[in-house]
Amino acid sequence: MQSAEAIKREIIRRINDRVWQPGEVIPGELELAREFGCARTTVNRALQEIANRGLVNRRRKAGTRVALNPVRRATLEIPIVREEIERTGAAYRHKLLHCSREHPPAAKRREWAPGNRRKMLYLQALHLADDKPWVYEDRWINVAEVPAILDVDLKRISANEWLVQNAPFTRGDLAISATSAEPAEVQALGLPLQSALLRVDRQTWSDDALITSVA
Repeated sequence: MQSAEAIKREIIRRINDRVWQPGEVIPGELELAREFGCARTTVNRALQEIANRGLVNRRRKAGTRVALNPVRRATLEIPIVREEIERTGAAYRHKLLHCSREHPPAAKRREWAPGNRRKMLYLQALHLADDKPWVYEDRWINVAEVPAILDVDLKRISANEWLVQNAPFTRGDLAISATSAEPAEVQALGLPLQSALLRVDRQTWSDDALITSVA
């Protein structure tokens, strides 16, 4: 049985991939419930969250229609790395390289949580496809905002996947750049020093409270 979060991601994928075109009426709740093997209320919840993002328009008795101009209310969509890798046909594996509670650098603390003097959770992790490095992850998590993560076995499930499934956010910041591999990336990815890398920096927030910052 699919969860509302999994159904939401699949519906958004179909909209983004133009499986359902802008302006098109998508299948009804009962049909989607049969497809995903879940209760109609689960589909309803997923569709309502997508409607809140402005990607679909819902009208009673008229069904749910893909929005003609969804970019007006576009939000940050965070991919689950495991799913990205598995869609390529490769076997996924996640390796937690480092995990500790510590204070972030002073400049970062002033930027992210100036009133928060608590330690954050600092992680370094590697996502592998067919046992070859795919993504190296350097992440800070504000445990004051998501304390439940302290009880999670992050060797079993990646912080990326757990946060997407359990830490809703109200806004996010994203920056993409080209960079050169530093010693930490060199060691994790098995690359020569100064190799060219694609770097993605992302922060998610709950109102004014940082949830996580990841590179």
